Amino acid sequence: MLSVEEQLELLRRGTGEIISEADLAEKLRSGRPLTVKAGFDPTAPDLHLGHTVVLQKMKHFQALGHNVVFLIGDFTGMIGDPSGKSETRKPLTREQVLANAETYKEQVFKILDPDKTEIAFNSLWLDKLGTRGVLELTAKATVARILERDDFQKRYHAGQPIGMHEFMYPLMQGYDSVAMNADVELGGTDQKFNLLVGRDLLRSYGLKPQVAITMPIIEGLDGVQKMSKSLGNYVGISEAPDDMFGKLMSVTDELMFRYYTLLSDLSLAEIDKMKADIESGGLHPMEAKKRLASEIVERYHGQAASRAARENFERVFSRKENPEDMPEYEGGGKSLLDIITALNFAQSKTDARRLAEQGGIYFDGERVSDLSAFPERSGVLKVGKRRFAKIII
Repeated sequence: MLSVEEQLELLRRGTGEIISEADLAEKLRSGRPLTVKAGFDPTAPDLHLGHTVVLQKMKHFQALGHNVVFLIGDFTGMIGDPSGKSETRKPLTREQVLANAETYKEQVFKILDPDKTEIAFNSLWLDKLGTRGVLELTAKATVARILERDDFQKRYHAGQPIGMHEFMYPLMQGYDSVAMNADVELGGTDQKFNLLVGRDLLRSYGLKPQVAITMPIIEGLDGVQKMSKSLGNYVGISEAPDDMFGKLMSVTDELMFRYYTLLSDLSLAEIDKMKADIESGGLHPMEAKKRLASEIVERYHGQAASRAARENFERVFSRKENPEDMPEYEGGGKSLLDIITALNFAQSKTDARRLAEQGGIYFDGERVSDLSAFPERSGVLKVGKRRFAKIII
């Protein structure tokens, strides 16, 4: 069993803020397994690496012997978390939420130990609150307190509407902590307000306040904006191994080490040594990046797939060869534009034309500018850096 200080050292890793570390140390000194919760509203069917930052911290608690609860917000997901939003979110139906929840359950066990993870749904207690319970809950907060939220303040002063149901969201999330008597709640830095409301509500119900631990919002592949599917700068954990590996190899050296800290299982000492080896010239940054990409792909797809993705990357990008495993497409009588669209190698015909203008499309090693042309022979089509197909004529 690790000492309290040794546990704290691991739990501090990569955190944005611990409120408060003194409370956490006191709970750890009790010697009992702590109840650690993290809530996820299943508002989209797929998770990306940005979502897994919190899961990594859950994994740390799990490794220390604490009770980890992956809380699916099937009730709150129908409200929509207003954190960081400039307008009211479109509510999801219960059917959409439940369908997304099933995919979440499959994906999280790529990180968490399924035998040591409790899956809970907050509809179990929120459905039972009823009108009386909801009124009693609202009596434990003030409008002034809710308006302390930065995003609510901005919308209020800008004259943008704020739904009453949005005011309820932090109270509902806080009530989750009460229902579970949580010792610790994890969330992104944008969740700080909600986590602190949970801390206040536990006190108001006569329970010990939870420790709130916020985790950084990880930057996407561009290294600037947060990872987001809508921005196209994400790495989905269900993506194909080759795509995942190639995307991770595109990050900057600086962002690579941020990913190591927040996403990798390497110790901080190992990461520091890697940095020192790069600075001394003993290790090329490309090799460090390959190690990161290999670890992430192995986590979600297994060792064999990770090894194959690395070999394929080296074959295509280091030795400028074609990948061994390419889809084949019967392209007779079709233009290159139609072929690219049919293969889903571009999001749209407009996107395909843009790639061609930027010099990103090749047929048998020759750059293609006119996508209206019809291939006259069989050959290899390359679109962007990672899309290959053998066109059969």
